[in-house]
Amino acid sequence: MQETLTKKIFNVDELRKDFPILSREVEGKPLVYLDNAATSQKPQSVINAISDYYSNYNANIHRGVYSISIKASEAYENAKIKVRDFINAASEREIVFTRGATEAINLIAYSYGFEKVNSGDEIIISEMEHHANIVPWQVLCEKKKAVLKVIPVNDNGELLLDEYKKLLSDKTKIVAVCQISNSLGTINPVKEIVRIAKEKNKSIAVVIDGAQAIHHMDVDVRDLGADFYVFSSHKMYGPMGIGVLYGRAELLEAMPPYQTGGDMISSVSFKGTTYNDIPMKFEAGTPNVEGAVGLAAAIDYIKAIGFDDIHKQETKLLEYAAGLLEEIKGLKIIGTAKDKTGVISFVVEGFNALDIGIMLDTSGVAVRTGQHCTEPLMEKFGIPGTVRVSFAFYNTKAEVDIFVNALKKAIEILK
Repeated sequence: MQETLTKKIFNVDELRKDFPILSREVEGKPLVYLDNAATSQKPQSVINAISDYYSNYNANIHRGVYSISIKASEAYENAKIKVRDFINAASEREIVFTRGATEAINLIAYSYGFEKVNSGDEIIISEMEHHANIVPWQVLCEKKKAVLKVIPVNDNGELLLDEYKKLLSDKTKIVAVCQISNSLGTINPVKEIVRIAKEKNKSIAVVIDGAQAIHHMDVDVRDLGADFYVFSSHKMYGPMGIGVLYGRAELLEAMPPYQTGGDMISSVSFKGTTYNDIPMKFEAGTPNVEGAVGLAAAIDYIKAIGFDDIHKQETKLLEYAAGLLEEIKGLKIIGTAKDKTGVISFVVEGFNALDIGIMLDTSGVAVRTGQHCTEPLMEKFGIPGTVRVSFAFYNTKAEVDIFVNALKKAIEILK
């Protein structure tokens, strides 16, 4: 059975005890994990939920009439209800489980996109997109002879909405943008982006990549007005290998299957096949029941803490760390948007980001280095890559101090 979590008192030191990995050491030093934009760590309640599933009711779903199969099926479907409520979808029929945000975007591109986009049509993305929200649209445009347009960003790492408005035309079929930049931390005004698109043409489909937002802020897909919204479990304290595609029911119903196989069919004969109802129409093969169980537990955990406390802690860490980093000679923060979440990307003049990352690891500090799957954005800023620090609510000011001191030490050694 999944643990039932009551409202937690926000005490960072106590909450950290929920995460087993945070007590381990690296190179004989306490782990300081600052790569949360890549993946978050998992609380014991999520680990327990997955272990309980495998220990007590591991079975394939929707096919067995025996008790543990029925229990597994109920857990899987209840996870969809939790996701529905978490993002305020109209129905669990609008919740498709995928392998992650990347597969969810590909599903939209290869199903909805291939049906709706034709030669000469246009798709709009932004300059700050993750490769997962660039390449599927490039492939679609190549195959359909459509045109890909790009919303530019300013030197602070903010979208230029006036330029976005100019890009919209009668040929625009899809707009796909991230809610938060994974490499800059910029929070985009996605509700406004949706509104502008719909004012131009209500038939424009707006896709929101929420992979970097779902664990930082309350998401209401109906309030946003998004046609599609995607995210991954592993960035929101849940397991890897499962993600969510939200799509408005009328759009999903009209879309052809993305993959075929077991459970996505209603009936099969050699004369022809009929497909299952949504969302199962898009869930071919044996589903990731373990992932669904873990995702449901992660949602329970986040709700037990509350986004108000999560936001306050992450904002404190962002402001504190930025203040300390700005004092380091030769260091430049890339992405200084007015509205941003707990991500700091930076370069240090004369030093390679990879070398800095390796040196930080010897102090037990885990950060991300490189292009962060945003190569076009790095080209825009004229840099080969950055060191990226990304916070979760379980990080502390003491960890920021360890990181900054380790960074200063690394710079001295690398001189």
